[in-house]
Amino acid sequence: MSSLLSHNKDQPHIRKSLSDSSPTSSSATTKSLRHERLSRLSSSGSSDVSNDTSTNHAESYFLRRENRLSARKKAEEESANNDYKKMYEKALATNQRLKSRLETSKQELTMIQDQLQRAQQKGRPGDCGSNMLETEKKESWSLKKKISDMEEQLKVKAELKTENQRLKDENGALIRVITKLSK
Repeated sequence: MSSLLSHNKDQPHIRKSLSDSSPTSSSATTKSLRHERLSRLSSSGSSDVSNDTSTNHAESYFLRRENRLSARKKAEEESANNDYKKMYEKALATNQRLKSRLETSKQELTMIQDQLQRAQQKGRPGDCGSNMLETEKKESWSLKKKISDMEEQLKVKAELKTENQRLKDENGALIRVITKLSK
């Protein structure tokens, strides 16, 4: 009976020490599950020293498990923080590279705009640009006319080739007829 009494005195102490030593990161569900397991282990009804030993083993198991889980969670949080840090640094580097490319592109654009303005100003004073356009139009029209003439000549040439081939065929047939008659 004294062992049963001493055993009952230890149980609230065990429960209290488990709840006190649990890390702050463990959730309420883990605590309730642990509490249920301990109560099942302690309510087995035997008042042996072996039951007390199994309770101590269970307690130490849960403490080690919680320590491992909290350590793993801390490691995951640290790796996540490192990943975010790496991603941030990578994004900064990319951003800097893109900014420099944008600056060079802007400089090139201003240079090209300046060249375009100079070219337009050179064409205005003497209206040489409009004269050049008229001559270019005349040249393109004459070239188009030459191209159409050459196309017509090609058609005529093709017709002449077919006519020539037909005449050769007729000539060969006439030669054969004449050779047969002369025999």
